[in-house]
Amino acid sequence: MSDRERFPSTSSGQAGVNPRYAGFQIAKALTTVEDHPDAETRERAKERIRKWETVLANILTGTLEYGSRTPVRGTPAWATLEVITGGFATGKLLADGPLLEHENRLLEKVPSVNAGEERRVLNAHFLTDAGLAEIQSALRNGCYDLTVPEEGALMVVAWLVANGRAKEARDVLSEISSFFSQLRFYPVPLEQPRLFGPRVHVQDVGTTLDAVRAIKPNRRILAQRESATIWAPFYDGMVALLLETVRNGWPCQVYPTGWSDRAVALLRDYAELRKTHSLSRRLERPGKHYAQLRILLGKCAADPRRLTGREVGRIRLILEQYVQKRGLPDSMTCIENRKRQGSAVSAPTFYEIAQVVVPRLNKYPREMGIDDVSHLTAAVTESEALTTGVVEGTLIPVSIRQKVERCLNETVAVLIERDLITSGETLARVLPQMTSGIRAAGIADPSLRQLYAAIYRAFRQRRSLLLLNLEKQVQIEELPWVAAIEPFRNDSLSDHELARQTLEEVSVLTFNAFPHAILPNKLLQELRALVKGARLDLPLVDEVAADIFMGSFSGKFLESGKRAAALLKGTLYETYYRINFSDVLSIPESKETPKRFWQRGERNTDGFVQLCASRAGVPLGTWDPATNGMIIEQQQILTTQNLAALFVGLGLAEVLRPQLADMAKQCFAWICQRQQLRMPQWHARLVMVKNTAYAWRQMIFYLALTTPAQLEDFLQWAEDHLAKQPTEFQTRFRPAFAGLVLAAKPEEVDAANKVLARPFLGWSKERHWLLTNLAGE
Repeated sequence: MSDRERFPSTSSGQAGVNPRYAGFQIAKALTTVEDHPDAETRERAKERIRKWETVLANILTGTLEYGSRTPVRGTPAWATLEVITGGFATGKLLADGPLLEHENRLLEKVPSVNAGEERRVLNAHFLTDAGLAEIQSALRNGCYDLTVPEEGALMVVAWLVANGRAKEARDVLSEISSFFSQLRFYPVPLEQPRLFGPRVHVQDVGTTLDAVRAIKPNRRILAQRESATIWAPFYDGMVALLLETVRNGWPCQVYPTGWSDRAVALLRDYAELRKTHSLSRRLERPGKHYAQLRILLGKCAADPRRLTGREVGRIRLILEQYVQKRGLPDSMTCIENRKRQGSAVSAPTFYEIAQVVVPRLNKYPREMGIDDVSHLTAAVTESEALTTGVVEGTLIPVSIRQKVERCLNETVAVLIERDLITSGETLARVLPQMTSGIRAAGIADPSLRQLYAAIYRAFRQRRSLLLLNLEKQVQIEELPWVAAIEPFRNDSLSDHELARQTLEEVSVLTFNAFPHAILPNKLLQELRALVKGARLDLPLVDEVAADIFMGSFSGKFLESGKRAAALLKGTLYETYYRINFSDVLSIPESKETPKRFWQRGERNTDGFVQLCASRAGVPLGTWDPATNGMIIEQQQILTTQNLAALFVGLGLAEVLRPQLADMAKQCFAWICQRQQLRMPQWHARLVMVKNTAYAWRQMIFYLALTTPAQLEDFLQWAEDHLAKQPTEFQTRFRPAFAGLVLAAKPEEVDAANKVLARPFLGWSKERHWLLTNLAGE
């Protein structure tokens, strides 16, 4: 059930990497290019194809060493790589590439530069007296930004030089100077300083502005407006002209003086109007009355004698149907009908309203958030109506307001409440705005403190690499320019307490808002930074991918399992998952370095992974993703995948006790909803089962910490909720619920339900029992 079959392979140029994974990604992107209606989405898919073609070539030729912390040969670990889905580096460095706008502006200030030497010259410029003075000025006023951490290197050098640390500055330069001709080691200048604090934003003004500008005219709505305001009146005019020719109920019998000239003029108007109003396609369809009447009118105007009796009869039928539906063209019935049609399409489109919002956003620096967005989402003013044509008082639609609100500066709690932070992944993206300040709080010098925070934020934008052999991702302290200023950090007790409070606040908010979801690895990076700042000992463990599992867990997994055992021994959790937590507590900590990969038949001294494999009923030492997934799932069960570590380490059981039952109900409702989604693709169904099983595990954990009365109330609520679901789903899901009831109240479960009960796990080597008769089959 792996969603990323990156391994194994014995046929590729690099052992262990599966080229089929890259081929699968290319095939998905090709489908998007061919089938997706949106042009921009198709272009993004083409860019993904180009990147995956590069990765595929790297795999087949062995150009990059995938699985290593330094996959690009000759490139140090501190260099920021372009990394795509699955942790694959493309080989491109993000501080490399074409010259950016601010670099071209800088080049205007230096003498002529040979092609290809631009970066070297700019890096060298910032080591001159004038260049150092520029950077030191930026350090003082804060008017700079860092998009990648490399851009802070020469700022650190400048600070070290200004503070009498020439040796440390030389050490940094010796590490980076060989890349001067390639990478940007200087910042992006800003007109105003960026401000950060406890209030964060999901995206900056620039990204928000781009999103509003990306709103395009809706062709269907514009076609309706065109039809109502241009072509409906024109149709009325054709009908009125032909009605003038009616005698004794038949058209084309009499032609008033000048009639032909007026008809020709009307048809000429049609040709001119069509040049600028071409959205409505039905006008040209031969089977429609509009096109038929226009053609027949043209024949009448040219030579009525050429009309056949059949064509006259057709004109008569069209006119009769028109009058029956609308009345005569000059009747009040027809006039009022046309007014209603015009009114229905007169409202401004989202595209037109977006043109009102764009100037409002343009007043703010692109790199910042906004403390109050209410004026950005207010109704259209009189002056705006004059310049845009949008009626004064027009309200900004909800969809546009939501786009604008994404640049709102607010606390994490408020952003979650307003549905601006909708997942742990989104939370992970915004947290560096908070944690950067906390990590830098121990630095006394204000300019260095701001610089460290900026480097930290840029570093946290790095995507994780695909790593093997239990290797760790590159840490910020490994950046030479960061290592040079680490000695100037002096963490105080108040800083530790601030980090702990933030860690607790973020954890509580996350569990309350997304109780069903395991903490994503990206969010765990931020939590670990807070743990480190708080000087706590919390063994937080990443989610391990089944397709790169090497047959061992690092020591912190066992430590996490033991903390879970201490918390949950004797609870519903232990009963439901049939755990003997004494087995976990009795496993000795191994001092042996884990092997690269445990082959089947070899002796594996990792007692924890042996217990996981035994509980899963599968062998160790295989590349089979389903087998590895079953082992990893047992690890998640035994460790609770960070729940126990945080609940014990931060005392969250007491903090969250009033919410635990509601959190469990949210999990159950989410599981029921997700299980009933129609999913035509088999892979999507597998992922759904895995994720709902993980949510089920989190639900069991919360219930294990509730009181007996709360548990009883939950079971009754869940029974009622399940009874409201479609019969098909009730039948399919009943074994999972019966398993929970059996663990909670075994004395009340009859024999039939005991037989029916099944544990709800996400991984299986056979077809999962919850996929039987799944919606979408």
